Amino acid sequence: MRQWPHSFARSPSLRLQALDQQQPSTLQLWFSKRLSLPIFTGSRILEVDGKPINIVLMDKSSGKVVPTSLPHAIKLEIVVLDGDFPPDDNDEDWTSEEFNRHIVKERIGKRPLLAGELNVIMRDGIAPIGDIEFTDNSCWIRCRKFRVAVRVAPGTNQGGVRIREAISEAFAVKDHRGELYKKHYPPMLHDEVWRLEKIGKDGAFHRKLSSEGIKTVQDFLKLAVIDTLKLRNILGIGMSDKMWEVTIKHAMTCDTGSKMHIYRGPDYTIFLDPVCKLIRADFNGHTFSNRDAMSPLNKAYIDKLVKEAYARWNNLEEIDGVLNDNIALLTQGDQTVEQFANNQPAAASVVTYDQNQYYSDKSGSYVANNNTQIGCCEWSLNQAYSPAPFANGFPFSFSVTQSDGEITASGSSSVDVDVITRQN
Repeated sequence: MRQWPHSFARSPSLRLQALDQQQPSTLQLWFSKRLSLPIFTGSRILEVDGKPINIVLMDKSSGKVVPTSLPHAIKLEIVVLDGDFPPDDNDEDWTSEEFNRHIVKERIGKRPLLAGELNVIMRDGIAPIGDIEFTDNSCWIRCRKFRVAVRVAPGTNQGGVRIREAISEAFAVKDHRGELYKKHYPPMLHDEVWRLEKIGKDGAFHRKLSSEGIKTVQDFLKLAVIDTLKLRNILGIGMSDKMWEVTIKHAMTCDTGSKMHIYRGPDYTIFLDPVCKLIRADFNGHTFSNRDAMSPLNKAYIDKLVKEAYARWNNLEEIDGVLNDNIALLTQGDQTVEQFANNQPAAASVVTYDQNQYYSDKSGSYVANNNTQIGCCEWSLNQAYSPAPFANGFPFSFSVTQSDGEITASGSSSVDVDVITRQN
């Protein structure tokens, strides 16, 4: 005893155990805090507050758990235990043999189950743990959960005094792809397109869409608005009607925000929302929304302009509808502007749709289900009509007579294209 006077002065519990090795250990390693959950393969294991794990040495000889330290450094080893051990989380009476029997090793042919800094040194009663991570999930063991444990490294225990192991709470380890590949609810415009349901990352649908320049949810929705049939053809027969309905329904829950895109021409200005839906169209100072009654010819003309705007999307002017009150005034007479079902500002759109409805476009034409429309101008384009001759790629320019406000087309002769009585 005279050889280690300092050691016994620093740790009364060691004195008791040296006198009687049969007495239960009063020294135990502890995790200073609970672990941050959930835990994924390939991700660093941290404390609940996001900081590195710390292991502390505790002394229970006084009946209370208090921090203590030893006069010499201790080498510790980090291992993985079966989540079922110990059977009772409050049980701290396990033996070293019981502890060792429940250590979990990697599956045959797999990497070591735990990777990183698995051996650390404890000095002054504390041992910070560096980078450690799981390389495999926990679904292959019976209880489907692991525990992280810390013990004194075998063969390094000076004086033979037992220090009880530290054991964390039980937890499931999930594959990292579960974190990286998860879908977003709701999806955002800038999200990659594989965040939509039924489109797997790097899967067949993802590759097909990417090859056509459809990288984001916004790209997906714009093409769905402009040319639903083309989008269906890109996805191919591998996407069934049921899968398509699930995907488009998920996409339509996207928060499109308040941005507007403006396409200007010599005698027209087209206002579009971020997914290329028509908000309004101005012709020679006269404003029309997609709620106005129009002839098939006028509808086709505006639809043609919207498709031109889609083709030149990167060159369109972008504004914030909320900050432009003049754009927000989209009512005519007693007509009230409707808003999206997801409570977006009225300035952002006049189109309505029910997020619980969706489209199944099997014919290629824009046909609304229960007043829900994904087409760019909220009208059906499968009506039969005979287009008039075009001049320089456009039908006759629009004009309004001074007498009754009727819209006519001006060309070599005055042709009545569409008679709309505008409310004053």
